[in-house]
Amino acid sequence: MLKLPSLTLKCYFANKFLCEKLTFVKPFIYTRKHLKTYHLPIAGFLLALGGCQPGRTDQSQTAMPVLSYPKTAKVAHVDDYHGTKIEDPYRWLEYDTADNVKAWVDEENKVTFDYLAKIPFRDKIRQRYSEIYNYPKYSAPFRAGEYYFFNKNDGLQNQSVTYCQKGEGGQPEVFLDPNKLSADGTVTANVIGFSPDKSHLAYAMNKAGSDWQEIRVMEVATKRELPDRIEWVKFSGASWDQQGFYYSRYDAPVKGKEFSNKNEFHKVYYHKLGDSQAKDRLIHEDKKHPLRYYGAGLTEDLSFLFLYVSEGTDGTEIHYKNLKKGDKDFKLLFKGFKHNYNVVDNIGDKLLVNTNEGAPNYKLSLVDPANPAAATDFVAEKTEKLENVGTSGGRVFVSYLKDVSTKVYQYDQAGKLEREIPLPGIGSAYGFGGNADDKELFYTFTSFTYPSTIFRYDIASGKSSVFRKPEIQFNPDEYETKQVFYPSKDGTKIPMFITHKKGLELNGQNPTLLYAYGGFNISMTPYFSTSELVLLENGGVYAVANLRGGGEYGEKWHQAGMLLNKQNVFDDFIAAAEYLIKEKYTSKDKLAIEGGSNGGLLVGATMAQRPDLFKVAFPAVGVMDMLRYHKFTVGWGWVVEYGSPDSVLHFKNLAGYSPVHNLKAGVNYPATMITTADHDDRVVPAHSFKFAATLQEKHQGPNPVLIRVEKQAGHGGGKPTSKIIEEETDKWSFMFYNMQIEPYKNLKVKNTM
Repeated sequence: MLKLPSLTLKCYFANKFLCEKLTFVKPFIYTRKHLKTYHLPIAGFLLALGGCQPGRTDQSQTAMPVLSYPKTAKVAHVDDYHGTKIEDPYRWLEYDTADNVKAWVDEENKVTFDYLAKIPFRDKIRQRYSEIYNYPKYSAPFRAGEYYFFNKNDGLQNQSVTYCQKGEGGQPEVFLDPNKLSADGTVTANVIGFSPDKSHLAYAMNKAGSDWQEIRVMEVATKRELPDRIEWVKFSGASWDQQGFYYSRYDAPVKGKEFSNKNEFHKVYYHKLGDSQAKDRLIHEDKKHPLRYYGAGLTEDLSFLFLYVSEGTDGTEIHYKNLKKGDKDFKLLFKGFKHNYNVVDNIGDKLLVNTNEGAPNYKLSLVDPANPAAATDFVAEKTEKLENVGTSGGRVFVSYLKDVSTKVYQYDQAGKLEREIPLPGIGSAYGFGGNADDKELFYTFTSFTYPSTIFRYDIASGKSSVFRKPEIQFNPDEYETKQVFYPSKDGTKIPMFITHKKGLELNGQNPTLLYAYGGFNISMTPYFSTSELVLLENGGVYAVANLRGGGEYGEKWHQAGMLLNKQNVFDDFIAAAEYLIKEKYTSKDKLAIEGGSNGGLLVGATMAQRPDLFKVAFPAVGVMDMLRYHKFTVGWGWVVEYGSPDSVLHFKNLAGYSPVHNLKAGVNYPATMITTADHDDRVVPAHSFKFAATLQEKHQGPNPVLIRVEKQAGHGGGKPTSKIIEEETDKWSFMFYNMQIEPYKNLKVKNTM
């Protein structure tokens, strides 16, 4: 397999920039914590109690507090967009490190946490969610030479610990424990690549959830850390040859603006083991194109070195060197940026390429790099979306989405289908990749009522067996998930998963959370969540809508919700809410909506367009100012998805739905809790700051509109368990309280003093 660790290159140089969803093809070490902004399912299993119905609020419920919001200064500022004057009175909130902005954040947080502290059942939710979350969580193991590596969290550890063992029967030993790297658990450490002989590995450290990484190196056999340090790395793996590895980085940012300044001039370097970073060899830079991403990756047999180029989250260009032939310079393999290309592996002198060129649902091609125009189909395009490809043990594993559920097929190296791999049911499977000499691999299967289970797969026989499952009490038979297809505004049928307790009465009074994403070619496949169990075991309904703009049905589905078609995404979301109300799952007074990142934009735009349709809204780390999003960190990379406000055509479209610019005075908006974090350098917190200030200014009505700013956290990745529990506790407390529902009515709060 291609040796850019942890993510496929398509995902790595596209989807990762808006965080979204990690694709598990080769390593292993990234855990799938339930972080809404990452849209990742838990890598483990839940303990569920029986389904007690929520206690309906009576007249004895504590009255909701009357809120007084901080006074947010308005400063006269007007921008001219193609002759249209746009006021931006909260521009000053963009300077997140300024003293007045820090003071504003503290004042807003005080209002928010004072409000949350008055919710009478908040401690019950915290206690119950802590119990649910407290179970051993494992990643699937991955073989590196004679060692097996895996991640484990004992239950409530802030960060998962990396273990290794010698052989399958060896004793697992702690290899890397990020909990020892910080007192508050806000430093993460993830393995990102092994040397060819598996004697060394590189791991990346992230602090406080930032995208900035520091790469370090360890000896595998001794667990000794070497003095190598690589700083100011962003969006990079470590792709090794015999003497060192390739990686990507930016120049050191301006001091004080590390988390907001536009990132420009991505470069590729080569680090020789034992050298200082100052000696690293520059492999590629492009002074003419500051707004491009670059990354390098080697094939497992070290025959080919690839240079990947992207101008954003969609479309790639690839250059290559045939190292066996002694190429000194890169040659063009695929010209960008109209299509997506991902070199999965090489089969001899030919390349296995996953692409959507001439195949909106993607296909797998066999390409001679000397004549790429003469590519042949290894696996032709099908009616289903080709979602992922991996190689292991001399086989090729191709994953498809059939109505948003994974189907996996095994091929030999001649492109002959050997078998479909049976899966437990409708759900998501990942992990079909490894080393060329593997005899087996480990994959994970999960669904809304199927806790993530690790399977061992014998490549020769095609037999799967359960490798690790939870030793906890959870009965999936008590719950049910159904998939429905509802009509959107233009008649397009949109799939949606709906999960709830069996026998739930459809009386229009069930607390319901509707979640969606709708963008960047990301597919929202089924997953098991500890957090959603808080809702389900209190008689609630959890719905996930697969909106256009995602990748569920290939590139046509994606394009139907991007650029000038973005309104389709909001229409699909609104139609999902209307369906749930029409079918009496819930009502307007019992419906909440949630989304993170691009999904935060979805929630912000939708509540601006239909404030009457929802009782509660949770826009998380959202892209809220569509006229300035491209001016911060890597926001410029999303122009291919949203369009640029520098274009007259796209400006009108963006201004038409930009959440900050479409809130109206005198409107009773839903009870809203905006969430962001001070170290979010993906979608900078200024988006949420300006949205909160505007919403508090214009909102008129009894519903609270709050902003919760997490300290020492980022866009979602690497958030410690303690912060996850607190954040999810506050979310459910806020939702139930504003729906006037008392959860866990009979639960006694334990005295921990």
